[in-house]
Amino acid sequence: MTDIPVDHLQDEAAETTATVRRVQRKMAPIVPAQNIAGRALVLVIAIMTFLSCLTFGAVTLVRDTASVWENQISREATVQIKPVEGLDMEAALAQASQIAGEFPGVTGTKIVDRDATARLLEPWLGTGLNIDELPVPRLIVVTIDEANPPDFAAMRAAITPKLPSAALDDHRTWVDRLVAMAHTTVTIGFAVLALILSATVLTVVFATRGAMAGNGHIIEVLHFVGAEARFIAREFRWHFLVTGMKGAAAGGAAAIAVFIVFSWWSSRNMATPQADQATALFGNFAIGSTGYLGVGLMVLVIGALTAATSHATVVAYLSDIDIRQPEAG
Repeated sequence: MTDIPVDHLQDEAAETTATVRRVQRKMAPIVPAQNIAGRALVLVIAIMTFLSCLTFGAVTLVRDTASVWENQISREATVQIKPVEGLDMEAALAQASQIAGEFPGVTGTKIVDRDATARLLEPWLGTGLNIDELPVPRLIVVTIDEANPPDFAAMRAAITPKLPSAALDDHRTWVDRLVAMAHTTVTIGFAVLALILSATVLTVVFATRGAMAGNGHIIEVLHFVGAEARFIAREFRWHFLVTGMKGAAAGGAAAIAVFIVFSWWSSRNMATPQADQATALFGNFAIGSTGYLGVGLMVLVIGALTAATSHATVVAYLSDIDIRQPEAG
């Protein structure tokens, strides 16, 4: 058996160690995977995504609720008869109901009786009301065919001469105002969403520049020895894509949790005045499948936007290096 010299073994061990270190250095990422700035960026992106998803969900709620209001209003019209001296209210209600019911496009009429009228006034005047002792107008609900609505002008012209104290309200004014309010709210919501996404882009730009400033000497050496800009940009893009997706996923999950909690609270408190008012304004706080798909899309958009922004920033930075190098030479 031949003895191997100790010096030879030591040389081989040293060479193996150097090789391992070179491989480790080669596999080390250009951008540190975990640092304080990276964790702060994840938190900022999570907050921005949370606000973006809340804004998108709120716009969805308002739009859906306004659509429900518009459909409900467009299915009904009302005839209001004010009490005047010498008027037989019950006969007037029956006459107006008969006239309205004869028009094409009217599917039915319903006179709001005394008890129902009293219940409508209870929140303001309390219980135990005697409608006959108060100058309270009476109402007739006219149900109309949405596909073939009646001629409201002709209906109004037929009712008013026979019953001067009667007034037909087709709710067009309220529908127009409701549609205008919904459009304004949606426009404002998308404007806020655009501002939040713009702030996210600027945050990623500053974070990318900070990461490049911290590793600027490494990037310049790699660039000067022949590393392509695409390789360096790909490293940064991948790093910030992972960072952006982490933050966006956390923010999106938090927004979904908020909507689920509010929906659960609304369903558990249906009989309370607070819940009734909130439900009247925003429905049951359920954003539906469209809203949840929108939240998921928002998470993907913010993650992709983070990666694209960092890529563009790195490419611009390397282009500046290429421009400065001939000038320095």
